[in-house]
Amino acid sequence: MLGGNRKQWRRRMMAAAGVAGGAALLSGVGIGYVTARVLTVPQRSGPYDEYAITPFETGADFEEVTFRPRHGEHVLHGWWLRRPGSDRVVVGCHGYRGGKFELVGIATALWRAGFNVLLFDFHGHRPGHPGPVTLGYATTEDFFGAIAYAKRRVPSARIGVIGFSMGASAAIIGSARCPDVRAVVADTPFSTHAAVVAHGVRRLLRLPARATRLPTLAVRAADVFLPRLAGYRGGDVQPVREVAALSPRPLLLIHGTEDSISPVAQGYAVYEAAREPKELWIVEGAAHCGAYFQDRPAYCARVVAFFTRHLGTHQLGDEAAGAQARASQAADSVRDEASDAV
Repeated sequence: MLGGNRKQWRRRMMAAAGVAGGAALLSGVGIGYVTARVLTVPQRSGPYDEYAITPFETGADFEEVTFRPRHGEHVLHGWWLRRPGSDRVVVGCHGYRGGKFELVGIATALWRAGFNVLLFDFHGHRPGHPGPVTLGYATTEDFFGAIAYAKRRVPSARIGVIGFSMGASAAIIGSARCPDVRAVVADTPFSTHAAVVAHGVRRLLRLPARATRLPTLAVRAADVFLPRLAGYRGGDVQPVREVAALSPRPLLLIHGTEDSISPVAQGYAVYEAAREPKELWIVEGAAHCGAYFQDRPAYCARVVAFFTRHLGTHQLGDEAAGAQARASQAADSVRDEASDAV
């Protein structure tokens, strides 16, 4: 979960933690700053940023789109996999320091099953964005922007959401606050910001599972700097606290038993806090977000079946389809205006 160059950040963290006992306060400040900085530093541009899979490779009919978050002036970039005549839409949310390309496989499966699909990059995660990156906080504003865009494209949209890792947590938080979402698939969510960051510090420093003092110090000290660097505190991001508000809308929660980034215990915690209707799919031997890769056909079949049950198989009539086409044209105009503003 802690991004960037792992060796570099490990050296910085060890240096911050290695201050003599007489300077314990400075040690805590150093650990807090390094942790907060690691979490929020924007994604750097690289020579291979554009060398990523797109829906073109899978044969899906798609277009590049842009839209704005609910609040904010930055522009979000996405792919709209279109199914004219269908009012079913699934919005995909990628993981921490990832991108929309990560969801092309499951998005294509949903598209083939007759769903419109919207994939997009969270702000700060796309190379060249000024950032900062936030671990499930500002991502909620981007999420609401994506929902609004889907409704512009399909005014009568029946909306489902699928998210992975941080995107799963953002999907839970955003959907809990958004009645427009009818069903959620959360693959490998973390339970709380504090829990996943503490585990990340422990893993980065190669500490044993019983070691809690330094990770706890890092989390608490980071909260001093997070408001300055990214405008939030860790306590603002707690999927386990918000998931109950999804009910009576259905939740499918997926987690692997060998997850070393968001341990499966965090998935169980979120599931226990959720209310019915809910489903839990624990995948034996799967690493972080690894359920899809263990058995792609089975994964796609289960996710497609879940959204088909809860979003239906309704196809638009001629009048509604015409309204959708007009809405798409209007959305294109908004997209062009947003692109001109970049």
